[in-house]
Amino acid sequence: MTTALLQHPIFDRHEVADGHPECPQRLSSITDALHTQDLYDHLLHVEARAATQEELERVHAAPYLEMLETRAPDEGFERLDPDTWLSPNTVPAARHAAGAAVLATELVLEGRVSTAFCCVRPPGHHAGQASAMGFCYYNNVAVAAAHALASGAVERIAILDFDVHHGNGTEEIFLSDDRVLLCSSYQHPFYPYTGAPSQPGHIANVPLPAGTKGPDFRAAIEAQWLPEIDRFAPQLIFISAGFDAHAGDPLAQLLLTVDDYTWITERILALAGRHAQGRIVSSLEGGYALDALAASACAHVRTLASL
Repeated sequence: MTTALLQHPIFDRHEVADGHPECPQRLSSITDALHTQDLYDHLLHVEARAATQEELERVHAAPYLEMLETRAPDEGFERLDPDTWLSPNTVPAARHAAGAAVLATELVLEGRVSTAFCCVRPPGHHAGQASAMGFCYYNNVAVAAAHALASGAVERIAILDFDVHHGNGTEEIFLSDDRVLLCSSYQHPFYPYTGAPSQPGHIANVPLPAGTKGPDFRAAIEAQWLPEIDRFAPQLIFISAGFDAHAGDPLAQLLLTVDDYTWITERILALAGRHAQGRIVSSLEGGYALDALAASACAHVRTLASL
């Protein structure tokens, strides 16, 4: 079955300061590589929609949502923290990034596709119930996961996050929700310096020291993620797909390769086949070395699409 690729022109209009790593060229590098590798035309192309207020309020506090709207500038930048700034099109772009994940979830649950990749910015996994941080405003995967649970179509979901930074916002949002299995691998100690102790059946955190290479990463995933996912038997799998654990990324010190991203996507596909009718929604998080990001994301999409 076809893999959906969700995009929208608004993502390029989320402006950042010169030199900021979370730049519009991140998405064009992926799209260009999908064309170069003859993948683009094999995907179902879907234009993202904006998330509704109801969808956002399932995971974010209403006063926080109002704050983002009111502080958004008409020009220039409004700084929320040293790394996370609002520009005139940030909120619409963020709404569409969350909406892309919701729409992808609907496509998967309706059986129109079995897998989907949301090629979006800004990313989402650091956004908490009432906080923006780490380039994130709305928690895209959390909004989509809450939508899936609210639909009644599934009762158990897994969120798998292999970004180099811990998905602290996602963990905060679902910390008390045992319908959600949270699996996160990340460099530690490292920003955002979080990560609850692993809890069987609910949280499988895999902190990795700087310098970790592919074989040790794979061994940790095999030992700490895969058995938990098999026991939990999720009916739908979400991926927070960060590619900044690649050895070429300038913001971190893990040493993964493109082959490692192919490997983990293959493992997730196998789990989805056993437990979730093959249903996977993946959404882009980090990745800031453009060549490494493009190659890694394309390997991920190629594997999701079984091409």
